[in-house]
Amino acid sequence: MTVGLDTAQFTQETIELMERMGVTRASLEGGTLAATSPISGETLAMVKEDSVEETSVAIGRAHDAFKQWRKLPSPRRGELVRLLGEELRTYKNDLGKLVSLEAGKITSEGLGEVQEMIDICDFAVGLSRQLYGLTIATERPGHRMMETWHSSGVVGVISAFNFPVAVWSWNAALAFVCGDSVVWKPSEKTPLTALAVQALYKRAAAKFGEEAPAGLMEVIQGGRDVGETLVDDKRVPVISATGSTRMGRQVGPRVAERFGKSILELGGNNAAIVTPSADLDLTLRGVAFSAMGTCGQRCTTLRRLITHDSVYDALIPRLIKAYSSVKIGVPTEDDTLIGPLIDKDAFDNMQKALEAAKAAGGKVHGGQRVLSKEFPEAYYVQPAIVEMPGQVGPVLEETFAPILYVVRYTDFDEAIEIQNGVGAGLSSSIFTKDIGEAETFVSVVGSDCGIANVNIGPSGAEIGGAFGGEKETGGGREAGSDAWKAYMRRATNTINYSGALPLAQGVKFDVE
Repeated sequence: MTVGLDTAQFTQETIELMERMGVTRASLEGGTLAATSPISGETLAMVKEDSVEETSVAIGRAHDAFKQWRKLPSPRRGELVRLLGEELRTYKNDLGKLVSLEAGKITSEGLGEVQEMIDICDFAVGLSRQLYGLTIATERPGHRMMETWHSSGVVGVISAFNFPVAVWSWNAALAFVCGDSVVWKPSEKTPLTALAVQALYKRAAAKFGEEAPAGLMEVIQGGRDVGETLVDDKRVPVISATGSTRMGRQVGPRVAERFGKSILELGGNNAAIVTPSADLDLTLRGVAFSAMGTCGQRCTTLRRLITHDSVYDALIPRLIKAYSSVKIGVPTEDDTLIGPLIDKDAFDNMQKALEAAKAAGGKVHGGQRVLSKEFPEAYYVQPAIVEMPGQVGPVLEETFAPILYVVRYTDFDEAIEIQNGVGAGLSSSIFTKDIGEAETFVSVVGSDCGIANVNIGPSGAEIGGAFGGEKETGGGREAGSDAWKAYMRRATNTINYSGALPLAQGVKFDVE
């Protein structure tokens, strides 16, 4: 920890970063939404919040922009995304630093998040020439049947604080090449990174030229009323919402009520199974990052470690030692591995979960607040390992903090049952050298999650695969593979070029 650190430097550095990326100082002053840094708890800026009326107007601009944008060939739309990727490359260090200052991520994770944005832009540029339909065999002579994909309209993106810019890019890069416009409501806890991304988008759009209509990318800042306005608007056919399962239970039915489409990326209570044959050195490294990285504030954070009796005593003491020695501190310092929790609510929820674990018979290692004298308005914690008698109490729920619950198992089928025995179904992993166990884990009788890994932890997904989960995680998919289809609408076309009119299934309906 730097002695005598001047926390006021964070505010000044934030302003300089924002202005370099094209955000005016006036945008950072005089508003009602306080942008605070979890590093020190200080207020970095005061951002203007949008009213319900202003939100509706922004959606209208995006709807008008969509009507123009959908007419451009998709490879031309891909050029805008390519230019956006170039801006992100140019300003990677600045935006990555801003992510660290506003979300509390260590330097490599802040930069890694921006790299993820660059990667999805590259993916989407190639995708812009691969929005394939199908030619389908038809039973009628002189006919052709095919499947085509068309732009959907306005895509509403609701993102969370823990990935303040990457989640927007997963959605926006695909939406843009698919011919959609985007209205983005960032988390109230991370408004500044959204303003910075909007400024970089405007740079790319200016280079692209007049074919990028005004309103193609809108940012709306505010609280629940702004989010509800976006969710309820019939001009927004697709809502992509990232957040808690509780939030998804509210968003999903509201969108469904108006027959919109939801892409829900919700909670994750992710587990890893450690088998008798596991490489324990590799397991230790994989568990440490997955469970402690981002101070336990990833949706894919490892929260449950299901460990075989035969390796429990060889692994868990080593993990406890690693947890007690990891460097906690200011995330922008080079040797820091664990930054702060986002705010006091996160700390309070962590402490409640640890108390509940103790009440359920758990043995807690770590979990206490640290650096409170240096940063009385910030919440740094020692990551916690909790040895539990079984999968009970708080183990069944996601707590967005660095808590790793450890339970024992003796039978592999029992381990699979424990793994699948929670409401969420986002990510999972197994550490094993047994090919039978590995293949069973990724088979239909294995993990019930959207992500199932072997010999790596459950976090740190690449953009090439579709990202998302099952059950209470919401079922949505973003990023790679064929996730693009959620941002388009499908049409089946039958074309008769024969001059006759045969009907399908041999139906006869002759009239004079």
